[in-house]
Amino acid sequence: MDKNLAKEKFLQEFPDLVDELEQLVRSYGMPEDAIDWFKKSLNYNTPGGKLNRGISVVDTYLILKGLNHYDEIPPLEFKKISLLGWCIELLQAYFLVADDMMDKSITRRGQPCWYKVENVGDIAINDSFMLEGAIYMLLKNHFKKDSYYSDLLDLFHEITFKTELGQLLDLITAPEDHVDLSKFSLQKHSFIVIYKTAYYSFFLPVALAMIVCGLNNEKDMKQAHDLLIPLGEYFQIQDDYLDCFGKPEDIGKIGTDIQDNKCSWVVNTALKICNNEQRSILDKNYGIKSNENEKIVKDLFNELKIDQIYLNYEQDFVTDLKLKIDKIDESRGFKKQVITSFLNKIYKRQK
Repeated sequence: MDKNLAKEKFLQEFPDLVDELEQLVRSYGMPEDAIDWFKKSLNYNTPGGKLNRGISVVDTYLILKGLNHYDEIPPLEFKKISLLGWCIELLQAYFLVADDMMDKSITRRGQPCWYKVENVGDIAINDSFMLEGAIYMLLKNHFKKDSYYSDLLDLFHEITFKTELGQLLDLITAPEDHVDLSKFSLQKHSFIVIYKTAYYSFFLPVALAMIVCGLNNEKDMKQAHDLLIPLGEYFQIQDDYLDCFGKPEDIGKIGTDIQDNKCSWVVNTALKICNNEQRSILDKNYGIKSNENEKIVKDLFNELKIDQIYLNYEQDFVTDLKLKIDKIDESRGFKKQVITSFLNKIYKRQK
């Protein structure tokens, strides 16, 4: 299905979700100004991104059901599976509202971060809690009578906690206002990106669709987990590489990882292979809010040929992943195409 059409059909479900949550809080006797605030938060923070995570729930469901087009899914089924996708987008919104406050970010998705909006400020902390809480109210309303309801709850709780663990390690390893490269390592980077990104961005969408399709057995879940988590790590390594070596006109932004003291794959790889003199250059220049210092670091990355190391890593990873995909056991209904579709979306991407 055309990517834009899929996104459009997925987006059409969002207003019903907002209406449902509005009626819920209204039933509690919530005053109109508070209802309006909650609706504004939902609309401002949830639907504005690429929606890849939410749409991936529907795409995976489509593959597992052996269908080719969203219109082949019966309307009630489509509404339920789309709702699970929107629950991931609510989870993403919850993370981003809180993350922007922790990082003191200014903009998100081309507009001011929620806490930067007039009159919001620290109220955004509570708004982030409400975005998360909305997930469980929606799950209760739509899935409580289903046999797999508790599996959905367990999965959301577990993945949320794992993501927060990744965020914790990231925050204490690479605070923007205190540079200490001795805290960095490729092992820490791996934990951070797996827990902070891979679980909720790659494993969660597929696992939700699998649960609804009755593929919640241990072996199939392990097959999905063991391929999707490394794929999610590759995605973040790719993101780190593009931030440093990608062209702004291609990736749609100017990379900031060096000046922001990010614990990225690029700097961790450099730290692993550099000599003492090169390490001293990194210690003096990494994480400094200066274009001049950033250029010194980038020149060092080029000297160490980090871009070629990445390209070799990418080729080796994808070759190995394809071999593992070929060995997937499809006897119970899980399909190789689920993993292949994710790989095709990100392999050799430029933004």
